[in-house]
Amino acid sequence: MKQFFGAFFGSILGIIISTVLVVVVLIGIVKSSISKVDDKDETEVSIKNNSILKLTLDGPIVDRDLEDDPLKELKKISPLGGNEQDSKGLNKLTEKIKAAKTDDNIKGIYLYFKSLQAGFATTEELRNALIDFKSSGKFIYSYAEVFGQREYYLASASSKIFLNPQGGMEWKGLSTSIMFFKKMFDKVGLDVQIFRHGKFKSAVEPFMVEKMSDANRYQTETFLNSIWESMLKGIAEQRKVSIPDLQAWANNLSIQFPEDAVGKLIDAIAYEDEVLSELAKKSNSGDKPNFISLGSYSEKTKSKGTDKIAVVYAIGGIESGQGDDETIGSDRIAKAIKDARNDEKIKAIVLRVNSPGGSALASDVIWREVTLAKKQKPVIVSMGDLAASGGYYISCAADYIFAQPNTITGSIGVFGMMPNFQKIVEEKLYIHIDSVNTNQHSDLGSTFRPVSKTEYDYIQSGVEKVYDVFTKRVADGRGMKQSDVDSIGQGRVWSGNDALKIKLVDELGGLDKAIAFAAKKAKLDNYKIVDFPKMTNPFDKWLGKKEMDVENKIMKLHFGEAYPLLMKLKTVVKSKGVQARLPFEISIN
Repeated sequence: MKQFFGAFFGSILGIIISTVLVVVVLIGIVKSSISKVDDKDETEVSIKNNSILKLTLDGPIVDRDLEDDPLKELKKISPLGGNEQDSKGLNKLTEKIKAAKTDDNIKGIYLYFKSLQAGFATTEELRNALIDFKSSGKFIYSYAEVFGQREYYLASASSKIFLNPQGGMEWKGLSTSIMFFKKMFDKVGLDVQIFRHGKFKSAVEPFMVEKMSDANRYQTETFLNSIWESMLKGIAEQRKVSIPDLQAWANNLSIQFPEDAVGKLIDAIAYEDEVLSELAKKSNSGDKPNFISLGSYSEKTKSKGTDKIAVVYAIGGIESGQGDDETIGSDRIAKAIKDARNDEKIKAIVLRVNSPGGSALASDVIWREVTLAKKQKPVIVSMGDLAASGGYYISCAADYIFAQPNTITGSIGVFGMMPNFQKIVEEKLYIHIDSVNTNQHSDLGSTFRPVSKTEYDYIQSGVEKVYDVFTKRVADGRGMKQSDVDSIGQGRVWSGNDALKIKLVDELGGLDKAIAFAAKKAKLDNYKIVDFPKMTNPFDKWLGKKEMDVENKIMKLHFGEAYPLLMKLKTVVKSKGVQARLPFEISIN
């Protein structure tokens, strides 16, 4: 009887889930069809007079806006979905802010800060768009219950900044920390065999030493201070305060309570209803402000001819294969560049890079397509938060490179890792591994024995060759001597500001600037923007990765603070081939 009811209710549950899936998919198909019908060269938009564009900054800001996902609502309620936050595309954010600047019905922008998740270069690009909007004479008001430093940097572009009376504000300077696993690995008996070129290539340091090397500390201090100085300069210009004062407030922890910030970093303490009342007066909209949300606001667009500029988005770690919207697969991105190269209507290519690097081989595959494309039409790179190591590798052949002052780039260096589990399995698990080989080194690559001196030299020579090729690619692309590239390479990480000084990038600016420059190079006055590669199918993206997502969420739930350690171990085990990757995972607070 139990089996009967179990099967019965299981079938009912299956039918319900299937029905929900079908309904959601049908809604998605209908929405997609309507969207395609409405997608014309000229879109008429009805917006009330005295409207205010409201931007609720909560959740991730990604480089590229995700297309309508028919599974979006199902993900939110699914136990496998896990309360996923909606992400906003930087490209659409800046596009709509730019349109609102000249829209007579839009009187200003209201920034409502909740939990902004964005890198420093992304924040910089959005901030520049807001400053440009404000140059029209329109206002920007910002409100938050709590301002973190990143949120405040963005808010500093506002005409007025309000903070909740019982809220808080962080102003203490920037910091980054690195976990070192050497003692733990020694304790459990795990030996990580290291192969690298570049004294600054510190991705392997957590497994071989117990603290930062002098070289790593020096490079980290340099780029961290460069980012901080860029923030201070931007805030000082917009808020009309001095940099020495900003430094003193951080050093002395002078900003603790909302009242400490008034007249210095913010304009007034207020509850949100009080801010809304002031917005209503400011926009002459009666008792309450007439808000239009970012999603509801559709800017008027006009046909811009038949010529096109392709924006190819290269986002995430670099690996061989297809990848997805969050990973740079060499096959997928190389094909996107090739398709843009062979399309006669596309007159220029902008490669948007936001990557910490990854496989050196996969990076070279993409580099090759960039060099081929450059022979036919202008190729311009726009760097996001990260364009380091392999991210720089795929960028260096371009005609011109833009970066933000706080972009993390460079890291021209390579490494390889090979774990040795022999001690763990023999001394902890009492397992003995025995092998039979046809030749002396047939089991090279085994994770159950150390490499010999001959094998170490063999692998290291491969690392040296990749580094030589990497520096040559940079030298050729940037018009430099290979020896000069080596002197600024060695795995060293640079901020965009410093990269400009050493000629790793050509100019500071965001995606808009890169597109404008590409148009100028291609001698275009009228053009359309087309995005590459095609977005991943929502079904493939959700169902294909769900098993891995669930596994990671369960591990994070059960292991808590130990979760990053497990992920680091997973990285060591899965790392294959020579890597052109950022020295470490940078989290700046």
